[in-house]
Parts: sequence; C-alpha cells; structure tokens
Amino acid sequence: MSEIVVIGAGVGGLVVAARLAAAGHRVVVHERSGTVGGKLAVYERDGFRFDTGPSLLTLPQVFADLDLDLRPEPLDPVVRHVFPDGTVLDSSSSHEIFLDRIRAALGAGAAADWDRFWRRAERIWRASYESVLRRPVTAASLARLSWRLGDLAAIAPGRSLRALGRRYLRDPRLRMLLDRYATYTGTDPRRAPAALAAIPYAELNYGGWYLPGGLGTLAAALHDRCRSLGVRVELGSPVAAIEADTAVRGVRLASGAFVPADVVVSNADAVTLYRELLPSPGRLAGLADRSLGGFVLLLGVRGETPELAHHTVFFPRDYDAEFDAIFGSDARRARPVDDPAIFVTRAADPAVRPDRHEAWFVLVNAPRHGTGWSAVDWRRPGLAEAYRDHLLDLLAGRGLDVRGRLAFAETRTPADLAEATAAPGGAIYGTAGGLLRPANRGPVDGLYLVGGSAHPGGGLPMVTLSAGIVADQIGPS
Repeated sequence: MSEIVVIGAGVGGLVVAARLAAAGHRVVVHERSGTVGGKLAVYERDGFRFDTGPSLLTLPQVFADLDLDLRPEPLDPVVRHVFPDGTVLDSSSSHEIFLDRIRAALGAGAAADWDRFWRRAERIWRASYESVLRRPVTAASLARLSWRLGDLAAIAPGRSLRALGRRYLRDPRLRMLLDRYATYTGTDPRRAPAALAAIPYAELNYGGWYLPGGLGTLAAALHDRCRSLGVRVELGSPVAAIEADTAVRGVRLASGAFVPADVVVSNADAVTLYRELLPSPGRLAGLADRSLGGFVLLLGVRGETPELAHHTVFFPRDYDAEFDAIFGSDARRARPVDDPAIFVTRAADPAVRPDRHEAWFVLVNAPRHGTGWSAVDWRRPGLAEAYRDHLLDLLAGRGLDVRGRLAFAETRTPADLAEATAAPGGAIYGTAGGLLRPANRGPVDGLYLVGGSAHPGGGLPMVTLSAGIVADQIGPS
C-alpha cells in the first residue's frame, strides 16, 4: 500500500484518486479552492443553475466502471449548426440520419463527401483509441505504431485538420463544421493535426449526452465515490511545492505543513507543475501558450426560445479571422474577436431554471489572459462589459435578440478562469494545446500527471483516460 497525494480535485484528480483507492492505496487529495470539479464548475443565482465548464458529455463509457449512477440522457441534435447564409444543420449520433440531414440542407454531393470523410475519421479513431488515447506515449509505443503502416497512414502525420477537411469536403459549411472541432483541444484548425478528426467521430458515433441537473453533478458524484472508497479530499488546501530528489518525498502545503508521499499525482496544469511546484525549465520549453481561452456570458432569460437546440453554434462569415485574432500574428497582437462563432447552451431541464425562463451559457473563443503579444489583459477596466454588449448585439443580428428579455447577464473571462482554477492564462483545455502533450510519468520517480494539459488531452473523456493510464502505471498496492 502506497501513500499517495493527488494535487487538485478536478475530474482527472478525482478519477485517479478513486481508481487508486479501489486498488488498495491510501489517497489524499489537496485542492486549492473550496469546491471539487476544477473547470467542471457550477454557478447558481436566483433559481438559475449554470454549468460554467463542460456542457456536453461524450464517451460516457469511460466512467462506466466507477459506479457513479450517472444516468445520462442522449441529445438529438447533438449540436445545431447555424451557418452565415442562414442554413441550419442538426448533427445526429446516427450516421444515416445525419447524412439525410446533410442531404436535405446542403445537397447530395455534400452528404456523399461527409460519408467519405466519415470512413476516414473512423480509421483515425480506431488507430488512435487503443494505440494513443488509452496508453502512455513512449518511444516504444510510437515505434509500434510506426510499424502498423495502415494506422499511421490513417492518422496522417504532418497534415492539418484543415487540410484533411479540404481533401474530403467541398462544401465550405461542412469544412467550417469540421474546423470547430480543433477548438475542442484549444487549437487553430490550420495548425491542428489531422488526427483530431477522431473527435467528431467519437462525438457523433457514441453520441452527445446530458446529465439531469447539469454536468456539475458529475463532480459531486466523483466526490461521493472518492469518499466512499476512503479518499480524503482536503479543500482550501493549496500545495506550494513538490519535494523530491531522484524520487518524490511528498508535498509542501502553502500552510508550511509537509505531507509525505510515496507517489504524487499532479492534476495541476503542466505549466504550473514545472514552473512552480517542481521547477523544471527544460520541461517548460515544449509547452506552448497558444491554447485558446473562452469568454462566457451567463444569461438569465425570460420566456422560451424554441429555435435553440440544447447546443447551438452560430458561425461567423470569416472563421479564419477568428483564429487570427485569438492567436495573434507577427503583424498584429491578439485581441477579442469582432465576429466570433457563438456557442449557446440552453438546457430544457426544469432543474436548472425557474418556470418560463431559460439559463443560457454563451461561449466564444478568446485569447488567453495576459499582457504579452499573444494575450489580452481581460482585467482592463470596462473591457468585459463592452465585449458582453457587443456579443448581445451580434446575437441580435443573428436572429436571437434577448436584450429585452434578460433577468441578468454575467460575464466570465479567461482571467476569471485563471483565478478560479489556476489555469495559466485561463486556457480552457490546458496550455499544451494540440495532440502531443506532456507524458503522464514525470521526470522523477513517483511523479505522475493527469488532466487536460497531460496526455491524452483536454475534455472530460480525455482527462478520465489520463487518470486510467496513470492508475495502471502505478498499479495495485
């Protein structure tokens, strides 16, 4: 039996704690904030309840062996897409139904193109799920993959997601739909690897799901499961440092107390780990700060809006201009996007809003918080309020004028996320955007990494898979 300290009670930290406790280890979780869940957070006001982090559950099977009793409900459509020309396309977890919807909205040629792309996406998914997403990335594992030439060809190393879309999809609206999946990992589709085509395949093949009461109930269920297995979860207990030589010895809390440990699992962002907790300048060199943040509106809306699905995305006329603004360029620094894609989540669930009202979570991609060339100082006086009003005007221009129906409107900027979760710059999916992220095994014996900034990446399924990889590496007591 090992003494294990987990730093951070985000989803990755809670899942790995539960798995390690079930394997017979003694586990304590130290969380800096007063709540569990990390970015999977909830905000409540005046009878409204908002998920302020993830709003869609995919691959629910990754939680199946944790005994959480989640009871997810399938969504149809998974996402409603509203294109700049007014065309509406509802995605479906049934490939044949989605093809019918594409045929009706965009034509038979577009449906045939998507069917061809879908077969390629399936090959990418099958090649990556077992070889990459469920296993640690090592030189040996990559070498094994390189010998499976069919799998390697399917993943298309060196090709971008944008290039893959242009190869298969002639309709610019389908290309736009595909590009959006790059943002699921915090990246630009023009630079994101083609392997990310596995994401739409996973979402649509296995479905998009909602948890009654909101996705925040997942954090509560994980917390309960940890406690039932004997895990101690210490809230309001920030870790200041990991103490180690060639192997970890334990952690030093901000209070000054030392907690000995045989194993330390960090659910902190990799940048925070290697900059502050276990300073390792060499490890920071490979961690890019080009992962996007998000600007959020939490809207209490009077009345009902039947034209909205559970998830609706309104695309801009110039998607490239959005990524140019978010990431900046040699010629111009990062800035709030003038005309962004707008993602609206509106659950019909009566548990999250008063009668005859709706709780809207409105998300647009945004530059990370900071003062550098590729960041925006979201604390600048008046900026958040001005951008809120700009987005409400844009929604009105796209046929959703709720300015006269608001009970309230609150904002959450990348600076707010950085403060609440210690995510550097407020990066939604971890600072190491893209496909290859820091390894799950750290540079000293007994140190492991889970969460969105570690392999295999961000999002609820990926951080859960990272916890499984780490639990398997540590093994039973």
